[in-house]
Amino acid sequence: MHDERDEREALPAPVAGERPPIYPLAENTAHDGGHTAADYTLSARTRERIADGVPANTRRAYTRQWAAFTAWCAEHGRIALPATAHTLAEYTSALCEGGQAPASIEQAIAAVRTMHRLAGHPAQPATDSARLALRAYKRQRAEAGGRGQREAPPVTIDALRAMVSACDLATLIGRRDRLLLVLGLALMGRRSELVALQREDVREVADGIEVTIRTSKTDKDSAGETIAIPRGSHPLTDPVAAWRDWLHVLDQAGHTSGRLLRRIDRHGTIGPSLGADAVNTIVRDLAVRARVPSADTFTAHSLRAGGATVAYAAGVPVAVIAKHGRWAPASPVVLRYIRAVDRWRDNAMRNVGL
Repeated sequence: MHDERDEREALPAPVAGERPPIYPLAENTAHDGGHTAADYTLSARTRERIADGVPANTRRAYTRQWAAFTAWCAEHGRIALPATAHTLAEYTSALCEGGQAPASIEQAIAAVRTMHRLAGHPAQPATDSARLALRAYKRQRAEAGGRGQREAPPVTIDALRAMVSACDLATLIGRRDRLLLVLGLALMGRRSELVALQREDVREVADGIEVTIRTSKTDKDSAGETIAIPRGSHPLTDPVAAWRDWLHVLDQAGHTSGRLLRRIDRHGTIGPSLGADAVNTIVRDLAVRARVPSADTFTAHSLRAGGATVAYAAGVPVAVIAKHGRWAPASPVVLRYIRAVDRWRDNAMRNVGL
């Protein structure tokens, strides 16, 4: 018989201000085959290491989704772990009724499944009914004129040059932001990758610069990867020139090691690492300042999307783009960028003489 007290003890609530755990491997109290309690016990350090094996953003998102699911189960007299397929379907329907975005509901389903798998319940709960309910919800939203998944518009080369031109290169902030923009697009970088870069992760070589990404979303084992970025043809957006310029700033400030991209206060004092949220703000503000179309919808992801989009438009093979941007080889995200280019380049009405 399920003991809700055991569940609460195995899955403690996150403490405000602490790193959110992901709660893997709930301890089993059914000691089969001669196993004792010791065989199902994890030390605090082991739990921490297991939790740290999940990317921080995923951990935070799944912890939030799991907390919402367990709270809903408690309110409705249902068992959260292990949950039945009926419970997951009903919860999915409740999220639909609440008007949540389909992407958020997809994440909730994935979080519940992941928590069950990590807790030793790989077969529960089945998601067929929950996904059918979500499919119906997506169709209803579409028929009602609801918006699909919002995507940050890609930064084109023209937009990049306009945004770099909007940087005040006479200031430290302007020189940092120039490198952020150029490196973000040329690296097809995630904002987490950009802010994690150390100064020593970038080095100049004969053909340009090499950037070492120590770990990334698709690099589960943190093997690391070095990305080659060629020299640019335009003085404003040449990655080598932007990197040299910022390196000179760091040298003068005495920051000969540590984070590459750093905060700068209004007095021009260079501080610690730039925050991931700040990257979104910088990209959006520069797009607005440069009067780029739809500027208020730009995010840090616009740089990553822009790198893939302009590369494909220039004839770079999809496999090469996926490898450079550290996407999985069959990533549907890359295919979306490609389709956006193809719908204009290979348009059936292009040469019909309208």
